[in-house]
Amino acid sequence: MDLRGYISLCEQTGNLKRVKAEVDWELEISHIAKIVEEKSGPALLFENVKGYDSPVFTGAFGTTQRLATVLGKDPKLSMVELTREWLNLSAKGVIPAKEVKDGPIFENIVDSDKVNVFSFPSPKYYELDGGRYFGTAVFMVIQDPDTGDINLGTYRMGVLDDKTVGVQILKGKKADRIMKKYAKAGKKMPACAIIGGDPLHIFASTATVVGAKSAYDVVGSLRGEPVEIVKAQLTGLPIPAGAEIVLEGEIDPSQLRNEGPFGEYTGYYTEELIKPIPKPALDVKRVYYRKKPILWGISVGRPVGDMHILYAFTRNASLWSDLTKMQIPGIKSVYTLPEGSGRFITVVSVQQMYPGHSDQVGAAVVASNTGTYGDKIIIIVDDDIEADDLPRVWWALGTRYNVARGTQIINKGRSTPLDPSIGVDENKFIMSRIILDATIPFDWKIKPTEIKPTESVQAKVKARWQEYGLD
Repeated sequence: MDLRGYISLCEQTGNLKRVKAEVDWELEISHIAKIVEEKSGPALLFENVKGYDSPVFTGAFGTTQRLATVLGKDPKLSMVELTREWLNLSAKGVIPAKEVKDGPIFENIVDSDKVNVFSFPSPKYYELDGGRYFGTAVFMVIQDPDTGDINLGTYRMGVLDDKTVGVQILKGKKADRIMKKYAKAGKKMPACAIIGGDPLHIFASTATVVGAKSAYDVVGSLRGEPVEIVKAQLTGLPIPAGAEIVLEGEIDPSQLRNEGPFGEYTGYYTEELIKPIPKPALDVKRVYYRKKPILWGISVGRPVGDMHILYAFTRNASLWSDLTKMQIPGIKSVYTLPEGSGRFITVVSVQQMYPGHSDQVGAAVVASNTGTYGDKIIIIVDDDIEADDLPRVWWALGTRYNVARGTQIINKGRSTPLDPSIGVDENKFIMSRIILDATIPFDWKIKPTEIKPTESVQAKVKARWQEYGLD
């Protein structure tokens, strides 16, 4: 599986539309993509971008069905069911990456003075953006200088000039910690920005596979076959042999440049509209790309778009995995709402086993590696409700949630600085959060009696359904 293979699968299942009319990379591509994704339309392959002879692909994760296609699963599965499948896959043995000598990524190589990032049809998404963005569906490969571990992470990348892209590495993230090691040693950090290869690479950093030495091993383990990697020729960093485009170069931790503003997944701009925030920048020394390379873009803006589906799924998987590692019993399902920008609102379904169990679950979510970063609203429901069955979640909030008994407000917790609810003059890394316990208390001796269909009659009705003529 590579990006081209995934696009082919989308087309085979009726989930791709080829746009043959000429479209402009400036605003037009993004606006078409946004209109289509808000109507849960197909993925789009823009084949005729003004001024370019290579295409732009958008909408990769715009629906749960396409998410299932990426994962190689039944497209009828729900988000929660797909997350269960993901966790089952990640529990299997490691399939390490396989190094090969050559691959399609080396079909074209551009060096030094001839490097021009503008040779790719990077879109400008919205009018107030600081420029064009090469990286919205991109991952970067770096190496820890102390341990030798390979790190893959996704960061937005704005085009600063023909040989430089900005890299939004937020404070406290693993890449930030690695970059500080290079800074302390007075060295530049080698890095490769990658578009394409197996779409699972965008998910890989959220999955835990015991024994995996890098996210490449994670992808291979989840896919069931090794990822083929080649070494970038200048830095020696591993890159997918089937990637579409790779920018190879180095980041000088001491040289920061203004990169934004950029419309975020929250549906808002950050304070970069008011004051520029300098970011690390990748100085591109060499470019590799396939013939007719496909530039993969993820549109941004208000939910729900493919970025929100992606964020929701990856946080479902990482949070569920966190709770399992914490040995919290009774977890039935976890769901992060795409409508909450795929980050800020989480529902957990639990089978209560003892007094205080639901309180423990809420506290565990807040304390988990995933939930502690930016999760603002945590809703706990009983196990008769699947976490992504939102009509029943609202039912539980309306009928089981007691405001005085079921509410916990935590005044301080780690935040993402991209949260627009935090004022410009406030600490952008600290926020409050709320836990809403919408479960029926375990220790109640007399519990509300729910209206339920009689099972035998329901089975009879289902057996006669066609006879009723109601299909």
